Amino acid sequence: MIDIPMLTCATLLETYPDLWRDATRHPFLDRCQAGTIEPHQFKTWLTQDYLFVTEFTRFLANGLAAAPVSHFDVLLGGLNAIRDELAWFRDKAAERDLNLDSLPQATCETYCQLMASWSVQPYAVQATALWAIELAYNQGWQLPGAMVSPYDEFAERWGNPGFTDYVKQLEKQADESLAGSSEIVQRQAEVVFQEVARQEQAFWQMAFVPTP
Repeated sequence: MIDIPMLTCATLLETYPDLWRDATRHPFLDRCQAGTIEPHQFKTWLTQDYLFVTEFTRFLANGLAAAPVSHFDVLLGGLNAIRDELAWFRDKAAERDLNLDSLPQATCETYCQLMASWSVQPYAVQATALWAIELAYNQGWQLPGAMVSPYDEFAERWGNPGFTDYVKQLEKQADESLAGSSEIVQRQAEVVFQEVARQEQAFWQMAFVPTP
C-alpha cells in the first residue's frame, strides 16, 4: 500500500509563502491603516467586495450541501454571519452613497466565476478554498496593525478574534477533508489555494484601477 503525502493548510502556507504574502499584504491595506487611501479607491473596493460577498454566499451554501454533517455547525455559523454582513454592507453603502447595483469589474467577475467552478469540485477542494478566502480577509486586515478611523471598523469586522477562531475551525475542517482525499483531489486543492492567493492580490489592487 502506497502512502499518499499528507496535504494540510499549514503545508500550503509553508510551500507558497511569497504568494500568500502578496495576498495578505498590499498597499491598499497599508494605506487604510495609515488613513491615506483615497476615498474613491476605498469606495471602489467596498462596492466590488459587496458584489463578491453575494456570490461568496452562494459558494458557501454549495459547500454546505456537499459537506459531511459533522461540518454543518461551523458552516451554518458562517452563513448566519454572512446574512448579517450583507445587511452591514447595505448600511455602509447608504452612509457612503454607494451604488450596490454597480456592475462587477473584470477582476471581481473573474474571481466569482472561479468560485462557481470550485463549487462543483470535491468537497475537500471547496473546504480548502473557503478556508483560504476567509484567512486572506482575516490576515489582510490584521497584519498592517491598528487602523485609523473610519477603516478601523472594517479591520474589526474581519480581524477580530471571533473571526480568527472561525477561520481556525475552517482550517480544521479542510484538513480533515484533505486527509481522506486522493492525491488527485489534494493536487486540485493545492491549485485552488494558489488561485485564491492570486485573486486576493488582484482584488486589493482593483481599488487602484479607474472605474470605466
